[in-house]
Amino acid sequence: MQLVDGAGQGKPSGMSVTEAVRMADASVRALGKIVVTGEVAGYKGMHRNGHCYFSLRDDESTMDVTIWHNIFVSMGFELAEGMLIQATGSFDVYKNGRLSFKASHVEVAGEGALRLAVDQLARKLAAEGLMDPARKRPIPALCERICMVTSVSGSVREDVCQTLQRRNPLVQIDIVGCAVQGEAAPPTIIRALEYAASTRPDAILLVRGGGSFEDLMCFNDEALARAIAACPVPVITGIGHEPDNSIADMVADMRAATPTAAAELVAPHRDDMLAELASSGERMRRALASKANVVAQGLSGQHARLVQAVRGQIERRRTWVHAISGRPSLTNPVYLLDRRKEDAAQAERRLLDAQDRLLARRRDACAALQTQVRSAASRICVPHQSSLGRLAAALDALSPLRVLGRGYAIARDGQGHVVSDAEAVSAGDELEVLLGRGSIITQVSKTIPAGDEPGGSIRS
Repeated sequence: MQLVDGAGQGKPSGMSVTEAVRMADASVRALGKIVVTGEVAGYKGMHRNGHCYFSLRDDESTMDVTIWHNIFVSMGFELAEGMLIQATGSFDVYKNGRLSFKASHVEVAGEGALRLAVDQLARKLAAEGLMDPARKRPIPALCERICMVTSVSGSVREDVCQTLQRRNPLVQIDIVGCAVQGEAAPPTIIRALEYAASTRPDAILLVRGGGSFEDLMCFNDEALARAIAACPVPVITGIGHEPDNSIADMVADMRAATPTAAAELVAPHRDDMLAELASSGERMRRALASKANVVAQGLSGQHARLVQAVRGQIERRRTWVHAISGRPSLTNPVYLLDRRKEDAAQAERRLLDAQDRLLARRRDACAALQTQVRSAASRICVPHQSSLGRLAAALDALSPLRVLGRGYAIARDGQGHVVSDAEAVSAGDELEVLLGRGSIITQVSKTIPAGDEPGGSIRS
């Protein structure tokens, strides 16, 4: 490096590598943030340290790019080799003098942005199940009426019609026109699909010729994709050429590589149909022959089993009849009667023997009980005999009969009441006088009140 003095004379002056790198770094940092557009090159995914390193290039130049981890994970899309991106950031110089671009924001540029949007929409619809093969309906093997949704101008309509007529002259073709390019195309395609479905054809062909990715963007519309999925009639798409694959193709019931291929799917060639019929007839003939053989073998086996079963049943019946034919009840008609008489006689003998044994047991039991009662009576009465003697002596001493025996008497009126007061009776009343032995019937002649005579008296 050469520095110039004030006189304009240059003189060499030394500078360290570090100073030179710092000076270069300061110079590039002075540029500030810039926006760079280029293709991704050398992309290998995230480095083990979490950052991302790759190159950005155009037709003439290449520069190193670094994306820090937090920015890389928040981009919202995956980088790919050759992808056109737009990176915002600034330059700096490493200590080894290598120039690098630090990207602070990255987005897809040009057609890449469109492809990213299409990819995101495809993932969204796939997550909802619109692309699930189980949802898609089978296409009829032989369509009698087909409705074609396409542009009324262009060669696609004629090519499809010619293909259908050539392969199946009896097929009926209806055409519903719509726009197939531009931002206004999706609504017209949706209306055309709705009208086509209202006519109830066997299938709907949604076809368009080839074009650029931007030309075919109308078939990547979300509303159109949902309309195709909701269509009550099977939809076959033939959009662009073989490499082209739109969201409409993904949600359709069947996708063909080209419009002509779509026509061939719904209209098999007559020769192919005849060959298929012949093949089906041959397969049916072989299947029927095989089935008949299996049935015949089954019937033969069932016949053998049936014969064996009948013979076994007959043999068992013969053995049973032979066994019962030797029973005494069949050889001797009165055998059962004799057996019943013997059984009755034995039962009578057993009953009489049992009756005698039962009476003997009852007699022995009664004798034992009698002995127990006598013993218990003596044990119970002895303790009370002395008490009974004393009570009898006391009763005898207090008995009115004992008093009467000593010469006293008891007078009772006509009602049987004992007369203890002379005033209770009158002259002429009859009295019964109880004596020690017997009684006297007497009539009152006179009463003597108490006081006139000790105790009062009655004269009869």
